[in-house]
Amino acid sequence: MSGMEEKFPRALWVRLIIYIAVGHLFAAFVYFLFEAGAK
Repeated sequence: MSGMEEKFPRALWVRLIIYIAVGHLFAAFVYFLFEAGAK
């Protein structure tokens, strides 16, 4: 499994998780804006 860890370093996983979290938060914020504007 050491080969897999070398291909995907911990920093890359942390960055990927942060990007996914921020993307979901931004998408939820935009969705909330559309929902609030429709009412």
